[in-house]
Amino acid sequence: MEAKAMTWQVRVSTDKVRAVLELIRGKKAADALTILKFTPNRSARYIEKTLKSALANAEHNFGLDMDKLFVVLATADQGAYMKRFRPVSHGRAHPFRRHTSHITVAVAEK
Repeated sequence: MEAKAMTWQVRVSTDKVRAVLELIRGKKAADALTILKFTPNRSARYIEKTLKSALANAEHNFGLDMDKLFVVLATADQGAYMKRFRPVSHGRAHPFRRHTSHITVAVAEK
């Protein structure tokens, strides 16, 4: 059985999230939490929170043993843009976009 958790509209770009997700994909859940705890990256905090939610879902909804869980799926998809404007010379404004991500983490027993 597979337990999944998703976090939507995280204000970090998908490239930054995917770099951290590579570190935990396929690892034991306890090892993944340790890696995320000591990773000095803002996206690691969001991924850690999502992983803890997936572990809680596995224990509560399916009654899975926490010591036997592995990270089987860890993805980051592109979310909606937040459109903003930056003032520039001569009273003009240049548009820019703030990126967001959707983080998905799934755990299962092997």
